[in-house]
Amino acid sequence: VQLQASGGGLVQAGGSLRLSCAASALTFSGYRMAWFRQAPGKEREFVAGISWSDSSPRYADSVKDRFAISRDNAHNTVYLQMNNLKPEDTAVYYCAAGHLFRQGYDYWGQGTQVTVSS
Repeated sequence: VQLQASGGGLVQAGGSLRLSCAASALTFSGYRMAWFRQAPGKEREFVAGISWSDSSPRYADSVKDRFAISRDNAHNTVYLQMNNLKPEDTAVYYCAAGHLFRQGYDYWGQGTQVTVSS
């Protein structure tokens, strides 16, 4: 199983980025997908999560109304649209896959750096 994250970069505050995470060798429909992030000197934190049905995505309070998670089940890809970025959003962003019938996350991507300048 491989999760390949991409789309990070350097952006000014107020700007936007779209992260992608392509899953391979995974029965995509059987997994919850999520994005986490880890800033320097801080613990990894949950950003957003989505079930297979996309009926009720979840967000951390810090990103609600600015970020949107979505998934393309036909192409085994999950996205994170990030708008109105703030310097405190600077972190390495990781995608993760968790089996529907298990707690936690089984697979992690390699991370993509997002840097927001003020």
